[in-house]
Amino acid sequence: MSVTVFNPRIDDAAVANTIASTPTVTALNEASSAQSPVNKAATKKVFVTTQGCQMNVYDSGKMLDVLGDSHGMEVTHDIDEADVLLMNTCSIREKAQEKVFSELGRWRKLKEKRPDLVIGVGGCVASQEGDNIQKRAPYVDMVFGPQTLHRLPELYDQSNEQREIAPKNRIGTIDVSFPSIEKFDFLPEPRVEGYKAFVSIMEGCSKYCSFCVVPYTRGEELSRPLDDVLAEIDSLAEQGVREINLLGQNVNGYRGEKDDGSICRFAELLHYVSHVDGVERIRYTTSHPLEFTDDIIDAYAQLPELVSHLHLPVQSGSNAILAAMKRNHTIDVYINQINKLKAIRPDIHLSSDFIIGFPGETEQDFQDTLNLAKELNFDHSYSFIYSKRPGTPAAELPDDVSFKTKKERLAEFQKVIIDSTLAKTHEMVGTTTRVLVEQVANRHPDYLIGTADNTRTVMFPYDVDKMDELLGKIVSVRVTDFVSPHMVKGELIEMLA
Repeated sequence: MSVTVFNPRIDDAAVANTIASTPTVTALNEASSAQSPVNKAATKKVFVTTQGCQMNVYDSGKMLDVLGDSHGMEVTHDIDEADVLLMNTCSIREKAQEKVFSELGRWRKLKEKRPDLVIGVGGCVASQEGDNIQKRAPYVDMVFGPQTLHRLPELYDQSNEQREIAPKNRIGTIDVSFPSIEKFDFLPEPRVEGYKAFVSIMEGCSKYCSFCVVPYTRGEELSRPLDDVLAEIDSLAEQGVREINLLGQNVNGYRGEKDDGSICRFAELLHYVSHVDGVERIRYTTSHPLEFTDDIIDAYAQLPELVSHLHLPVQSGSNAILAAMKRNHTIDVYINQINKLKAIRPDIHLSSDFIIGFPGETEQDFQDTLNLAKELNFDHSYSFIYSKRPGTPAAELPDDVSFKTKKERLAEFQKVIIDSTLAKTHEMVGTTTRVLVEQVANRHPDYLIGTADNTRTVMFPYDVDKMDELLGKIVSVRVTDFVSPHMVKGELIEMLA
């Protein structure tokens, strides 16, 4: 998958400032077909490649779940043996559409060899482009948006029916509508392997930042009912999940309906999740400063399950640029929020998103962004040169800053963040940290590895006879050595939970 995640790869470490592209699938789907009473000889295999954010990773897992549940399909990592190819797309970066069509061009060659191969394109590019995808790539069988992935089984059946009726004049199936939040009502029970899981609590965004395409590809904000969210989390906890990561484009803007008709806000949801048996850690992404209210900050004093890490995108350190971005908050507001949180959680680790080279960015605007990064000492961040997205207000803004200047600014900014990341990781040596133990290290089988609150990967030696006692548990580890920017080595002190 190509994913943008805050946790680096569990057995390696790198500053995650670019989107990597590796075709794979999430482990949570590996068991999907095992629960379907389908004749193995006739079992279809599905391959998924995923671009973009955690929301897309979550959605890809659900695509595999619905096809496994309805048609008994199995996941495959080998594109050459797949009967169904699915591409879950992201439109956040410039030229995203062209990258999609480039990949589809490679898939076309596979379909020429195997005409029965079914190709589907989902995600935000599918939502944005609609039937243009099939006009440019008529061999695509299915086009579906983020809100209609639950209809994949129906789209798949319709595609096969059309092939039988008119194999040479087949018309692909398209559904990129925004049917409220109904998809969650039609998804199978969550299935997962491992001790961490994402849970989507809302869809869409209503902030309409001038640079962002999300409101146009995923629609307006819609929150899932509280009971539905808790039921999914409860099911995951019963399967052994110990860390829940709540997802939403504007996750702390959650407004879920309770069974009595009242509204549950995000801070209250955090309290509910903390009381689910088995849940030991809570994360969430992505937040907006406008919704980072005092009751959320207070939750950090009340809920030990909330990890000491916050991802709060600020995008720029310049108030003038923030106004042009229509972020509707100022730097003073942002800094005040962080200072309040640090007063409650002095050990909080902070990460953020930055756009460098937004139209009209002056040298002073950029220096303001550098100064903010230095002042708040971010643990890590995602930073990119501004990417013009069709249909967004910012696409029409005049821009007289050269691409060369933007690249130089990005390199200078990222150097500040990388230095901060390295310093914070070195500072862990000699301290004790909480770790969720997840697996045996692939390249170092004498070590177990897990994730600290601050997202660092932590490895430590263990007694093989006690491995089963440690996996899935929260333990205390004394850090003894720096390994890489996002990895440390230590020694086990005690089991905490």
